[in-house]
Amino acid sequence: MPAALIQHPFMSQSALVDCNAEAMVQAMLAFELALAEVQEVRGIVPAGACGQMRRLLGGHRFDIDAVAAGIASGGNAAIPFVKQGRAVLPAELKRYFHLGATSQDVVDSALMLLLKPRLAALDALLRRCRAAALALMREHEQTVMVGRTLMQQALPITFGVKVAHWAIGLEQARRRLVGVELPVQFGGAVGVHSGLDLEEPGLEGPGRDDLGLDVMDALAERLGLSTPVLPWHTDRQPVHALGTALDAAAGAAEKLALDVALLTQTEVGEVAEPSAPGMGESSSMPHKRNPVRCALIRSAARQVHGHTTVLLNAAAQPLERGLGEWHAEWAPLVDSALLLEGALEQAAVLLEGLEVHPEAMQRNLAATGGGIMAEPVAKLLSPTLGPDAAKRISAEAAETARLQGMVYAAALNAHPEVQGRLDPDQVARVTDPSLYLGGSRAQVARAAEWLMSI
Repeated sequence: MPAALIQHPFMSQSALVDCNAEAMVQAMLAFELALAEVQEVRGIVPAGACGQMRRLLGGHRFDIDAVAAGIASGGNAAIPFVKQGRAVLPAELKRYFHLGATSQDVVDSALMLLLKPRLAALDALLRRCRAAALALMREHEQTVMVGRTLMQQALPITFGVKVAHWAIGLEQARRRLVGVELPVQFGGAVGVHSGLDLEEPGLEGPGRDDLGLDVMDALAERLGLSTPVLPWHTDRQPVHALGTALDAAAGAAEKLALDVALLTQTEVGEVAEPSAPGMGESSSMPHKRNPVRCALIRSAARQVHGHTTVLLNAAAQPLERGLGEWHAEWAPLVDSALLLEGALEQAAVLLEGLEVHPEAMQRNLAATGGGIMAEPVAKLLSPTLGPDAAKRISAEAAETARLQGMVYAAALNAHPEVQGRLDPDQVARVTDPSLYLGGSRAQVARAAEWLMSI
């Protein structure tokens, strides 16, 4: 697949550098060496064995192409990796490498190690988004604009409120990601820590297999991963939680990008993406300034949604080892993190440099001649004319204003059932969008307080 042209541009470029095949091999090696270390402390492997392994394998260059080729026969990268590792060790050390572990222990734990710095990077990007959004909220807490429902003008809101909703969505996703645990995987062949004891089974006295949970807990601490209750070979809740949390963040970023893209339309023009040389240019139309950052965010998010579907469908895995379901998780899980990081890099730049055009917002508020204020007018008329007549008259005045290109207040005052019955100053006040913003200011203040609470 020409990934460099059709996949990688939507991902974080720095994350791509960190999440390559070599990084996966090093994560698997980190698992194996940490396992040997905690086993040595507990007397499961001889004293000094871990140090020898670390000296021999720490600088060893694994043949990544051979590891990749070996997946075709074993079904995962751990099997050829372990073979290569043992081949480097002297005979007396071979049996202590990968002791008590199974392929899934290596791969799952390595993936958690690979993703841990990515979650830290995602948190930093979401914090950048939050800071930029807070600045926009405060600057535009009183900037009046059209609120739109079903893609049509509805009632006035403030741009500060709109940004607050973007910020809350992103921050909810951030807090959800912070709560996601990346657990170590260690259970052995069938998840019950058999295989730790190299002595003859069935001898009197406690066996080393009883140390399995202790080894698992110590391994988690050594690797900086969380400690599961039990090995989770076919309990895929950790992957489910991580995958859906990544998807939630992608959805929040996509909401931001969709709104911004709609507001950048030529006929709307209320905001614009940050300008940059060549950014948003068309291959054939020199005049265009396309919302490319929004497109990149939305494309990445859509791909994350698709990957999440794969993860959800792999949640139920058979017996003690998945048959294809486990294998199907690897690429979607890593790709989702890389895609989300790419999307959030764009989102942070978008929020930090968003161009806001209040004059265009005022122009669009006036597009209906003031007809957007038909609802408060109906409320004004209702006590005198009744609710049904009030709604009909306010709608008729709005239609007259639209068809004749006149100001809504004038169309209302000229309506035969209203003429001479309303104070023009009162009509002017009730048709002023800036006076019908509900709790917009209070909502911005409350959102800002919540955003800064953690």
